[in-house]
Amino acid sequence: MTHTSHPYAMRLGIIRPWKSRWFSVKNYQKFLKEDVLLREHLEEKLRGMLVDAIEIERSPSTLNVIIKTARPGLLIGRGGEGIEKLKKEVDAFLKKKRKGLRQPADSPSKSSAKTGLKLTVEEIKSPEQHSRVMAETIAQDLEKRLPFRRVLKHTISKIMSSKGVKGAKITLSGRLDGAEMARYEWLKEGQIPLQTLRADVDFARGRAHLPYGDLGIKVWIYKGEIFNKEKDVATQKSKI
Repeated sequence: MTHTSHPYAMRLGIIRPWKSRWFSVKNYQKFLKEDVLLREHLEEKLRGMLVDAIEIERSPSTLNVIIKTARPGLLIGRGGEGIEKLKKEVDAFLKKKRKGLRQPADSPSKSSAKTGLKLTVEEIKSPEQHSRVMAETIAQDLEKRLPFRRVLKHTISKIMSSKGVKGAKITLSGRLDGAEMARYEWLKEGQIPLQTLRADVDFARGRAHLPYGDLGIKVWIYKGEIFNKEKDVATQKSKI
């Protein structure tokens, strides 16, 4: 049987950074579990706000959660009311989860409960170039009971019309249009080099919740190859 690898994880450390940026020897297991649970909670909470990524940075004094979204105004709210409400909910969620973890009395991770929470919202300038945003848009259209073929064609043309995109692929699986037997449909335009490590391929999975069952969504967006060394040489020559 073949083994598939995640396009993001495959390129970690080559052209992709880590989404959790911290280092801890003693509290590694605790922090990792906390990051996973926090991401799951926020993804469920912020569904419909076109969130592309949730990144987490830790320092001895602060926990910084960076939310990248195509609708920052909807998330921040009037006068920052929405972000303050979300910050309180995240703080309460973290306290509840930390309380559930049994720690020894002299454990150094007790001090992590005293760390301050910071929420940062970053706007995405080109939503069509981000697979996660497109997967959520497709899910919203399918939940409105629009025909899946029309959604596929409209979304892929929208992605390809964006500057810098060289290829895109979208797949849908499940009981499409309420059929009794599940099937797999896909649409591709341009090129998607999945085995080239320097290829900038953005990938995301999504789900559309419908009365007759969930539909699986996968989106690949190819934005060209990344050559750091050649770019550096070209910039140096232009300066000379």
